[in-house]
Amino acid sequence: MRIIRAEHMGMCFGVRDAIALVEERARSEPVTVLGELVHNETVLAHLRARGVQMQNNPEQTATSTAIITAHGASEKFLGRARERGLNIIEATCPLVRVAHQALAALVKEGYHPVVIGIRNHVEVRGLTEDLTDFDVVLNELDIRALRERPRFGIAAQTTQPIDRVRELVSRIQARFPNTEVRFADTVCHPTKQRQAAAIELAKQCDMVVVIGGAHSNNTRELVETCCRHCDRVIHVQGPVDLQPEWFAGVDMVGLTAGTSTPDQVIGAVERRLHEFACRESPGESVARTTPA
Repeated sequence: MRIIRAEHMGMCFGVRDAIALVEERARSEPVTVLGELVHNETVLAHLRARGVQMQNNPEQTATSTAIITAHGASEKFLGRARERGLNIIEATCPLVRVAHQALAALVKEGYHPVVIGIRNHVEVRGLTEDLTDFDVVLNELDIRALRERPRFGIAAQTTQPIDRVRELVSRIQARFPNTEVRFADTVCHPTKQRQAAAIELAKQCDMVVVIGGAHSNNTRELVETCCRHCDRVIHVQGPVDLQPEWFAGVDMVGLTAGTSTPDQVIGAVERRLHEFACRESPGESVARTTPA
């Protein structure tokens, strides 16, 4: 069994910077993260072990310093935290900030805001909570529910696959030919890289293993993308999830991971796969690409 990595995979700079910021602050004072810093239980357990508290509700925060997650937050949410008297530190990914700015610019120019993304996802809530009138779409049914407006300004959750986003924009344009549609591409570059690399990986492999948190949207999107190009795709959170019988008779296994997956977890999964390969074919070389 041969094992190859996707050209681009694993943690993005926004997640790494957010984790580093929380670790640094936690060394000097008690801190609370308002929500899940990132959607990966390994990372969250690591932070809890260092005394970091996590609380969804600013009004129930016990520390004087609170940190906003990498997914960002609305001004309404930040206002609630400040009214509580909390010292607010933002670990918001810079590319999520870009999405906030792009959507605000569309609204300022008179466009009705439409966000392509998951309605109840924390990032989408952060993008829309300050708006009085907006729509969130993710499929054809959502587009059918839109009512005609003179102008639509469309932005996207940063972890949405760009192909899906462009398709939905086209469908909105087709459904409302008399409406001016402006699209701000807010899908982040790391997501685009990982999606494109996942497609190339899946085309080569008999099976693809996608590593990431159970609640990670970008990981689920990688799974969905790989499923379009490979018949056997599995989503695991770590090496303990792997079962050797899954790989019986498999020649080529691809490995990719979501943007909040730690390097050590990727390495542990890969080592476990190597163990399976050695059991199946002792002495056979195992192929690897250079990690991204």
